[in-house]
Amino acid sequence: MTLIGMLHHRKDPKTVIKSYAYAAVAKAEGARFFYFSPKTVNFTNNSIRGQVYENGKWVERIMPFPDVIYNAGSPEKLAQYKGIIQKLKEKIPFTTHSIGNKWNISERLREAGEFSNYLIPSEIVKNTEEFFKFMDAFNTVVFKPIDGRKGKGIYFISKENDYYLVKKDTNTDRYSRQKLNEFIQSKLSAGTFIIQPYIRSITKSGQVYDFRLHVQKNGEGKWVITTIYPRVAPMGSIIPNINNGGFTNYLDPFLQQEFKDDAYNIRRTLEHFSLSLANHLDELQMIKYGEVIDEIGVDVGLDENLKLWIYEVNWRPGCPPAFYLEMDVVINGIRYAMYLAKNNKQIKERIKELKLQSIRDKNKKRDLPIIAVTGSAGKTTTKAFLSSILSKKWNTFSSKDYWNTTEHTKKHALEINDSHEAVVLEYGMAYPGVITEHCSIIKPNISIVTNVGLAHVGNFDGDVRKVAKAKSELIHGMDQKGVLFINLDDPNSKYLETDRFKGRIITTGIKSSPADYRAYDVKYTDNGMEFKMKLQGQEIDLFIPIFGEHHVYNAINAIAVADYLGLSPMEIKLGLLFRKPPRRLTIYRCKDNITVIDDTVHSHPQGVKAAIDVLCNIGNKRKVAIIGQMRELGDLRDDEYRKLGNYICEKDIDILITYGYKTEEIGKQAERKGFPKQNIYHFTDKEALHELLLKIIKRGDTILVKGASKTNMFDTVKFLDQTFG
Repeated sequence: MTLIGMLHHRKDPKTVIKSYAYAAVAKAEGARFFYFSPKTVNFTNNSIRGQVYENGKWVERIMPFPDVIYNAGSPEKLAQYKGIIQKLKEKIPFTTHSIGNKWNISERLREAGEFSNYLIPSEIVKNTEEFFKFMDAFNTVVFKPIDGRKGKGIYFISKENDYYLVKKDTNTDRYSRQKLNEFIQSKLSAGTFIIQPYIRSITKSGQVYDFRLHVQKNGEGKWVITTIYPRVAPMGSIIPNINNGGFTNYLDPFLQQEFKDDAYNIRRTLEHFSLSLANHLDELQMIKYGEVIDEIGVDVGLDENLKLWIYEVNWRPGCPPAFYLEMDVVINGIRYAMYLAKNNKQIKERIKELKLQSIRDKNKKRDLPIIAVTGSAGKTTTKAFLSSILSKKWNTFSSKDYWNTTEHTKKHALEINDSHEAVVLEYGMAYPGVITEHCSIIKPNISIVTNVGLAHVGNFDGDVRKVAKAKSELIHGMDQKGVLFINLDDPNSKYLETDRFKGRIITTGIKSSPADYRAYDVKYTDNGMEFKMKLQGQEIDLFIPIFGEHHVYNAINAIAVADYLGLSPMEIKLGLLFRKPPRRLTIYRCKDNITVIDDTVHSHPQGVKAAIDVLCNIGNKRKVAIIGQMRELGDLRDDEYRKLGNYICEKDIDILITYGYKTEEIGKQAERKGFPKQNIYHFTDKEALHELLLKIIKRGDTILVKGASKTNMFDTVKFLDQTFG
């Protein structure tokens, strides 16, 4: 006869409602049962001072060690007895083990990959800046404690014009950005919170609902569905959890009412999904910890497209709100405990097999995506976008910002190892043959050419076709059966040498409708750019936390590669909230509503025009453009400076300041085209430039500082920041 011991942190079984049910069912199933807490264990004589249910009451008895332990207590409260419990686990099989908090479970599923497309993208909120970046991308979010239970402490936050609506249970408060910043800060100082986009499941009557999938192992050690039932929130609430006032219904009439012809298929989907996920989590637990699990509750929802999303996975969920289902839970629990007691040796063998298979699978290397990015502009930002997206799914090696010389590539070759699942590199060049050397060190199988422009054109006899030829070294040096991504909108990319390339060419763009990946409805917001794309047959709203249409092109490149590699739209959307490379259109909000735009890493005609576009789009009052010298233009310098003068004259710029050798030609050409002479200044002395700024900058001005690192234009950014704070 199997002896089952129920372990709980409470001393008195009368305070644990389910203890009686388990005692009664164990007796009916032909097993002996007792209740105990950790302090009653005696390892000297392998005995436990337990409680046995006899003649209608609990009676204390000295019991031998049981054949199996039903683990029923709170992990947090049992943690103080960690040593005792660990010694028990070494001697006796436990029916169930904690699978971690919501974050740990999601990360485990994400890493394994099989169910990652069902996960709502989530981030641990480290600071308020990250919170607002997430808000800008998703507009409506769920903000909740990482260890929350029973719907407690969940906030639904949405943006409405210049305000934010914060909803908890049925209460809604209206916050300014500053007040919300203070509120979020107070929560983060008190505990760890996660944020995720709000995926709504709504009934025809407008009530929020979800499905609880309750699965257990039975007396044969197989996963079975205990029950599936909908939980419906009260009208006006967005939490269907029953502890918060939600109510339940029977599955079939609910599905018939809400989905009619799709009801049967949805039921089968929920059934198949619940068993598949349980098996998957069980195997992951065995591989990672050498443990089995026997019961989980999964909360899922269906969006407007009937796509299934995992809201939460709960270890040892509460019993369904009906007595006969509660007894089903107990019956399955007791029968599985008896199965485990008799088959523990076979289960241990199964765990060994799974671990060995996992090692074999890891040794079967999939093709490692090695992605190289080159182009006259946008390399670093494209790399940063792509690395951020891929890291949502894989351990990604990414070159440091601006580490794009061949010496850097040699260092990268030594740093990439077997743990990396994707590699993203920048390949820079200023002369012919450089990219060929990059490829000889690390040969990419996926390549991106962002564009072909005038950067370094002075080193190529002023001929952009020769620049394109040098960029084409990436096409010739990569895996000839790989994938090449090209900007269809870039006029000079037509000079790239693609004729002999045997791999696949994928095109990107905004203006070119034939592009394989095209962004549209591109617009500026307060904190970045919004646009739309079609991914996997659906129209997706996307956001990047950086200004400029040229950065939308960089984002499209990253999106296209990530989609090709199989990442989900949600993983892509979350990955676009990247860590922006420093001094790339960095915005400083100063006192007196003065705004400074720092774009002081590289400078070439294409990049200057893009920065001026940003200035015109985000500046509210006077717009001041400070333009530094552009090097390596060769014989094209004066002509390109005059073109830039024409461009500035066409734009809504109020004050033009040029700095550096020969840059006065920009202002002269602007004056010829009608730009007011009194608003044009030129300097070769930076201190004199700064003295002018002290005199002319007014409240509400937006100031662009554009120049290359070699001209030290960042000194002017620092001056403005120190002066206007």
